[in-house]
Amino acid sequence: MDSPKHSLHDHLLLLLLLLFLLLSFSISDGNKIPRLGVHRRTIQSTDQPIKTMSESDSNSNNKDLHTFFYTQTLDHFNYRPDSYTTFQQRYIINFKYWGGANTTSSSPIFVYLGAEESLDRDLDIIGFLPDNAPRFKALLVYIEHRYYGKSIPFTSREEALKNASTLGYLNSAQAIADYAAVLLHIKKKYKAHKSPVIVVGGSYGGMLASWFRLKYPHITLGALASSAPILYFDDIAPEVGYYSIVTKDFKETSESCYETVRKSWDEIDKVASRPNGLSILSKKFKTCNELERSFDLKDYLDSIYAEAAQYNEPPTYPVSNVCGGIDGAPQSSDILGKIFAGVVAYMGNNSCYDLDEFNHPTETFLGWRWQTCSEIVMPIGHGDKDTMFPTSPFNLTSFTKTCKSLFGVQPKPHWVTTYYGGRDLKLILHRFASNIIFSNGLRDPYSSGGVLENISESVVAVSTVNGSHCLDILPAQKSDPEWLVMQRRTEVEIIEGWLTKYYNDLAVFKDQTRS
Repeated sequence: MDSPKHSLHDHLLLLLLLLFLLLSFSISDGNKIPRLGVHRRTIQSTDQPIKTMSESDSNSNNKDLHTFFYTQTLDHFNYRPDSYTTFQQRYIINFKYWGGANTTSSSPIFVYLGAEESLDRDLDIIGFLPDNAPRFKALLVYIEHRYYGKSIPFTSREEALKNASTLGYLNSAQAIADYAAVLLHIKKKYKAHKSPVIVVGGSYGGMLASWFRLKYPHITLGALASSAPILYFDDIAPEVGYYSIVTKDFKETSESCYETVRKSWDEIDKVASRPNGLSILSKKFKTCNELERSFDLKDYLDSIYAEAAQYNEPPTYPVSNVCGGIDGAPQSSDILGKIFAGVVAYMGNNSCYDLDEFNHPTETFLGWRWQTCSEIVMPIGHGDKDTMFPTSPFNLTSFTKTCKSLFGVQPKPHWVTTYYGGRDLKLILHRFASNIIFSNGLRDPYSSGGVLENISESVVAVSTVNGSHCLDILPAQKSDPEWLVMQRRTEVEIIEGWLTKYYNDLAVFKDQTRS
C-alpha cells in the first residue's frame, strides 16, 4: 500500500519514470503486444480526468466480502537475506455460500487468480464464482497479483517501479508461488485441508491458472483457464494470428467496413505527406494534440479495432458499433471521414480525442510493460496483405532494443516455453496433466494462441464460435445467448465431475487408511 510518508523526491522519480515510459513507448514503430485483461478498459471522455484502475469503482462495500492481508515472501526461489523481505498481499474472501470444512464432503474453495491489475474491478466483473458458489457451497477467494492494487512490495509503489532491480520480482513464477502460499495459509487457518481447490483465471490470469495446476497439482484440483493464449510464445502460434482474427471479425460484420479500414492506412499516409498534412489530419480527427507523425494516428486506430474485436461481447458488440459508425457516415464522407465516424461511434462524441488514450500510465500499463519486456514476450505482428492492417511484422531485435532502453534488461522470449512447456503441448500434457479447462471464444483475437482441441479426457477445450475474450467468466445475464449459456453449463458440469471423483477418491483412501 502507498506510504503516507512519500517524499516529493519519490513522486518526482515516479513522474519521470512515467514520462520516460510513455516517450519510449510512443517512439516504437510497432511490436506492440495488445493488452490482455478480463475486461475492456473503461472508456472515458477526454473532457474528464482519467482514473487509474486502482481508483476504479469497486465492490468493497459488499458486506459479504472480507479483506485480508497475507505477509508474503518477496522471493520464493532464493535464500539470500534480502529474499526474505516481505510485503502485504491482499486477498478477499466471501464466506456466504461455504458449506464449511468440517462437513462430510468438505465443501470446495473456488479461487480467482488476480492478474495485471487491482482486484477492485474484478470483484464486480467476475461472475463465474458467485454465480456457481450456491450450487457447490463453495468458499470464494480472490487473490491479488503482486505489484498491482494494494499488493505492492517494498516501501511504496514508487520504490517498486523504480528500476529493474525492484521490478525483477514481478514475474509469473513468483506470482503463482504467492498463490500457493496464500492458499495453504487459508486452508490451515480454516482447517480446510481436505477442501478441494478450483482456480479460475482469465486472459493472463487464465495462463496463470493453467500453469498453477501444472506446477502445484497438490494444492489445486483443477483449473478453468479462460481465454488463455498459452501458445502465443516462441513462434508456436502464427505471428499474424491475432490480427487475422481482428480482420475476420470486421469482415464478417461488414464487408464495406472492412474495405474502408483496409484502404484507410494509405490514405492517412497520403494526406500526411502533403504540406500541412499532419495539421489536416489533426483537425479531421479532432486530436487533443497536434500530430507529429502519422504513425501515432494509425497506432490509435489499431488499438480501437483490436480492443473492439477482443471484447466484442453481447449485447453491445463493439465491432458492430465501430462499423455502424463507418458505414453510417454521411454519403459525402471520404474514407477518413468514415473512419472518424467509427472513432466517434466507439469512443463517444468528445471535444477532442487523446491519441495516448490506450497508453496512459496506469499501474496496469506500467507493470504489464515490464512483464512483456521480461518474460511475456508474445510475437504479434501484421503480415503482408493478410490482414486489414498495414504490414508490420514483429521484430524481436527492435523489441529488445526498446526494452533495454526502458529497463536496461533483455527480454527472455524462450523462457515461458522452457519453464511451463508449449511445444508438443498436446503430447506433453496428455502424458502428465489433468483437470484443466481451456475455454475460448473464437471471435477473440487471442484465441489464435489458445488451446482449441481436447488433449485428454480431463484436459479439455470448450470453445464457442461467437464468443469473445473471457466472456464465459463474466456475470450471467438473462439476455445471454444460448451458446454462452451452454458453454458455461459445460464448464460447470466438467468441474462437478472433478469434484465427484475427488470425493470418491477421498472416501476410498479414508477406508484404506482405516483398514
